[in-house]
Amino acid sequence: MFVSHAGADRAWAEWVAWQLEDAGYEVELDYWDWRAGENFILKMNTALERGRMLAVFSAAYFDPDRFTTDEWTAVLAAKKKLIPVRIDDAAVPPVLTPVLAASLVGLEEGEAERALVQAVGGPRRPDTKPWYPGGGRLREMGGSGPRLPGSLPRVWNLPVRNAGFTARDGLLVHLRQALTSGSRVAVQALRGRGGVGKTQLAIEYGHRFAGEYELAWWIRSEEPALIPDQLAALAVKTGAAQRDDPPAEACEALAEELRTRGRWLLVFDNAEDPAALAPYLPGGRGHVLITSRNPHWQDQARVVEVDAFAREESVELLQARVPGMNEADAGRLAQELEDLPLALVQAAALLADGLTLDQYHRLLQERISKVLDEGRPDSYPVSLVAQIHLSTQRLGRTHTAALALLHACALLAPEPFPLRACTRPVPDSPSVVAGLLDNPMAAGKALGALARQGLARVQDGTVQLHRLTQAVVRDQLTASERADAARAAETLLIAATPRQASDPETWPAWPDVIPHLLALDPGEFTTHEGRYAACDVCWYLMDRGNASIVLDRLQQLHQTWTEQLGPDHQHTLWAALHLARAYGDTRNHTQARALDEDTLARQRRVLGDDHPDTLIAASNLAVDLADMGEVEAARALEEDTLARQRRVLGDDHSNTLRTASNLAVRLADLGEVEAARALGEDTLARRRRMLGDDHPDTLATASNLAVDLADMGEMEAARVLGEDTLGRQRRVLGDDHADTLIAASNQEGRLADLGEVEAARVLGEDTLCRQRRVLGDDHADTLATASNLAVRLADLGEVEAARVLGEDTLGRRRRVLGDDHADTLATAQFLDELPGSAEV
Repeated sequence: MFVSHAGADRAWAEWVAWQLEDAGYEVELDYWDWRAGENFILKMNTALERGRMLAVFSAAYFDPDRFTTDEWTAVLAAKKKLIPVRIDDAAVPPVLTPVLAASLVGLEEGEAERALVQAVGGPRRPDTKPWYPGGGRLREMGGSGPRLPGSLPRVWNLPVRNAGFTARDGLLVHLRQALTSGSRVAVQALRGRGGVGKTQLAIEYGHRFAGEYELAWWIRSEEPALIPDQLAALAVKTGAAQRDDPPAEACEALAEELRTRGRWLLVFDNAEDPAALAPYLPGGRGHVLITSRNPHWQDQARVVEVDAFAREESVELLQARVPGMNEADAGRLAQELEDLPLALVQAAALLADGLTLDQYHRLLQERISKVLDEGRPDSYPVSLVAQIHLSTQRLGRTHTAALALLHACALLAPEPFPLRACTRPVPDSPSVVAGLLDNPMAAGKALGALARQGLARVQDGTVQLHRLTQAVVRDQLTASERADAARAAETLLIAATPRQASDPETWPAWPDVIPHLLALDPGEFTTHEGRYAACDVCWYLMDRGNASIVLDRLQQLHQTWTEQLGPDHQHTLWAALHLARAYGDTRNHTQARALDEDTLARQRRVLGDDHPDTLIAASNLAVDLADMGEVEAARALEEDTLARQRRVLGDDHSNTLRTASNLAVRLADLGEVEAARALGEDTLARRRRMLGDDHPDTLATASNLAVDLADMGEMEAARVLGEDTLGRQRRVLGDDHADTLIAASNQEGRLADLGEVEAARVLGEDTLCRQRRVLGDDHADTLATASNLAVRLADLGEVEAARVLGEDTLGRRRRVLGDDHADTLATAQFLDELPGSAEV
């Protein structure tokens, strides 16, 4: 007899299999007879070929997503006999309606056993139970077999079952398998953050498998001092001790009693200290469940991680509790609440009481602590907000540095913060977290304290607050606590930020700290180092073509620091410099020029004409002028700036070489190609000597020089230098970096000029695809590559493809650049000259 069942009904399946085998039938049950790694489909087919299938009918059994659907449909398709046994009143599919099913619903255990055996054996079954020739495999294991599932043990104090419990079938099955997998005492620790449903899972397990136990006892364990009295009460219940026995003696007597028994379950709820609980863990063949926020139970138990719901489980819960909620709205709400069971239940209660979904979303944004403190169900002792608040209070009593770290992380991004990367010295920080940065032992203790309270996830040298926890902690900070948290957060950011965004050696360290530098409020950067880091991260992102992403952030930095410090302060001018670049990179050239002109004027007045910062502003303004077509004015400003930088900083200073490289481009744009080449070669030699062959600035100059060589007709030399530069940029910067793509587009043109049109076409198609993805369809560099590729297609005879691409490019250039821009006119002329073209 093959027993087919849903995972949620495992207790019933075990009871059915026990009774049938005890009655003399040969039974095959997956949990008993199939080993891990075996082919499930093959084992099922073999079982069905050998005998009949008994199906445990229930609501879960007919869930179309379960494997049980494959089992019963396969039996019907093969026209084999199906023996159904109902354990609830769920409707069956229409095709199964004619099949007579025995019902165990509401029967006492003896009646249920008789109904089961009669359903299998039929009406000709003898009145007396047959003797089992094999001696009774189950009897040899000890005990009298499981009681009817759903019946409660005589000794029992578990909390009332949550009628709204949903999902978690997989975890319940895993838990049952883990507890029954060995002969020694099985101890499982359900570990997870507050609100994830550890306690509810333990309650549901106890009720669902109540028929497997003769004793089940719940022990509130948050305060270890209260455990002995609760165990003593259990000792009295079992008869192992008398009411007036001292708790210590009663506990010892209980331990002796449990060592001689099987089929008992103890649940230690909210246990946080493994060492404090260890003396109370009994031996024997029973089962122990522990619920805890602390991850460190490896010495006492096997840890079972209890995480948030899967999204489909969250949607199911919300739709079941909020009438009329559609799947899309439920999914969005579940995402916002991180699929956290307690948050979902609270939200459902408020929505069911009449709060609209829009109102709830607005409250989450404006008053998260208020909204997450409401709607607590009776089955949960405290709300999510209260739970986080209590954990925070406990942390503050035991570890002030950990509390400071928690508060700091509440102001940062919800991504993991790389505490392991905090290696830079932080000058004179008043924050208590500064003491953690150069003391790994102290940092480890603080991280451990956070993990034990379930307030943060600690892994591989990082610390991460979940979004809801972070928002609640942040919302609960007083003004004084917020100020302290901001200083601590800035301390962490200074310590973790790489030194120079333009230095390739620092690039691997940037991604981990970027979201946190962008998350801290601009007004909460108060130090020289912190404000520099806030600007530098934006420069790093702009170097990777992400100016549009940081534009709003730089506007906030500039506005906030202008209000806090005044428009002439050095830090405000830093923000202005970076903001102007962002304007230029997003083709807001008028705004870039206006801001750079204002910055240059302020620095000349405050710092003088020859100050290094003034000269940087002048060099930046020259770039703006060139972008707006004022190349001669740009050239004059760059020549003056270069002369001053050479005098003040020296010929080989990085700022001097940057201006020289830009000036070489300006000379080339004005037709002075020989002068451009000479300055470009000198700058390249100096950059190679000072920075190395592979530095991004070196490669930018080399790329520009390759253009100059091509303009002078030295195509082969240009091609060789271009290939070498492109290969280095791909290796150093990556295939999708803006500078790499510019170099690739230039190299495409050189290949075409050398007659290698097919190779040019392949490179152009790859470059255009990458630019569209990285820069967007309307970026000037993207449109330049598209225009060139249209020419290649025409050269290869693919006139129609060339026309389609050319017309798309023309439309975009007209919209972005205007009808009279030189690039727009060039594309229009190309289309006019295509065979069969009408005038464009």
